[in-house]
Amino acid sequence: MAAGPAGGAARDPGLQPERTRLAWRRTTLSATVAAVLAARQCVADGPADPAGIIGAALSLLVWVAFLAVAHRRMRALAAPRPPGLTPRTATAAAACSLALACFAVALLV
Repeated sequence: MAAGPAGGAARDPGLQPERTRLAWRRTTLSATVAAVLAARQCVADGPADPAGIIGAALSLLVWVAFLAVAHRRMRALAAPRPPGLTPRTATAAAACSLALACFAVALLV
């Protein structure tokens, strides 16, 4: 029987890293859809006003930042013993998600 963390036995993460990597991929896909819809909304009604263009550009910039964060985390999860999620990565992912939501609201209003 394997000892617990205090016993010094190696931790077997099982399939958790794979499930987490798939969750990051789904979240990245959702962010991609949000960014594409923001760009589409900007150009859907003909020439866009400068505020719409700025909003779409900021949405795309935040999307690229989120892709970088997600890619870095997915690479970390591919390790045999993946490290835990750092507060910096969690904060960056949450900030990107919040910014995308704010830009989406701004483009719709």
